[in-house]
Amino acid sequence: MELFKQTNYDFLGKKWPFIIASLILTAAGLGSIAAKGGLKYGIDFKEGVLMTVKFTSAPPLNKIRAAMSASPKIKGEVSVQNLTGSGSENTVQIGTEAQEEGQLNVNRQDMMEVLYATFGQPGSGKLDFNNAGHDALVNRLRQPLAEHGVPLTDQQLEDLVTALLSGRDTQHSGLIASYGQLSAVPGASGQVVATLQQETYLAPFHIMQAQMVGPKVGAELRQKAILATLYALGGMLVYIAFRFEWIYGLGAVIAVFHDTIITIGLFSLFNKEMTMTVIAALLTLVGYSMNDTIVIFDRIRENLKFSRREPLEAVMNRAVNQTLSRTIMTSGLTFLTVIALFLFGGPVLNGFSFALVCGIIVGTYSSVFIASPIVLFWHNYADRRGKSPTAPSTAPRTGPVSKSTIRAVK
Repeated sequence: MELFKQTNYDFLGKKWPFIIASLILTAAGLGSIAAKGGLKYGIDFKEGVLMTVKFTSAPPLNKIRAAMSASPKIKGEVSVQNLTGSGSENTVQIGTEAQEEGQLNVNRQDMMEVLYATFGQPGSGKLDFNNAGHDALVNRLRQPLAEHGVPLTDQQLEDLVTALLSGRDTQHSGLIASYGQLSAVPGASGQVVATLQQETYLAPFHIMQAQMVGPKVGAELRQKAILATLYALGGMLVYIAFRFEWIYGLGAVIAVFHDTIITIGLFSLFNKEMTMTVIAALLTLVGYSMNDTIVIFDRIRENLKFSRREPLEAVMNRAVNQTLSRTIMTSGLTFLTVIALFLFGGPVLNGFSFALVCGIIVGTYSSVFIASPIVLFWHNYADRRGKSPTAPSTAPRTGPVSKSTIRAVK
């Protein structure tokens, strides 16, 4: 499907306004980062506590976020986001910032207290079975079981509690919604279950993991995020240099690096956090922008096979015009998707969708107005250096495609 047929726009003739805009955005973003003393990192990259919590039903993110933020004990920023993937249904990750090493354990305990106060039964005096440990459950059941006519030796009680917790954790991922789900556990007779109901309650959540992120871990995560981006760019440079010509690979990588720098700069300008989901969005952007650039470069190479005596700028313009429908359709439809995520995805997806919204806009025009001009500038420079010193010329390039360009076609 073609939206535009036989267009003949002079894209490369209008490259300078876009190049100047890119320079301004890059300078503004880097200036903002320098003025603020660096990027604003999320809890993923800072010192704090990350707690993974599974709920019996869809977790109320806004309620969790409001409860954590309202607690006077929890200092710093709070992040709450859904986890996705197999086995992560109804699971959230709650993060709180801690400025001091000693605050980590305090934050962890305070987060648990907020969850119990919001979703548990703190005034009942009962033990939460879904988050109970082995020793706490043994101590709670020892006397009540004896009073209900279930006398057990210490070893029998230990084995019973081990079986109950094993049934909870292995068969129900640490979270049961009713005591009837324990009927298959060995030793869970009617009297045992009745005692459990009397002495415990079932909170609608289970704390799966509480992980403390120290300053060394945060720095390591930042380093790995940077390396992941650089490795992606390096791999693409090698591929395009092998598939086309080294200057094409360099132009594509500079354009993608330009997209990444501008997007990161916009995060600083709008005071948004850099999180692991944002890094995922940046890597997605790297692949998306590179794909768009390769499509244009491939069409340039195809055109060079039949237009070797035509000026390179004209060949490039024709290639961009030929791929214009494809660019608008893919970029336009993708942009509609991510703008919907940005508007309606809520705070959890805000950083991810913002990165993609900015990246798609910048990445689409960089393929045309950044990557292609770099290749054109290089070949024009190579042509001028290859001319005889006795016959200098300052006229613009209007002659046939250079030998170095022809080599890219072979």
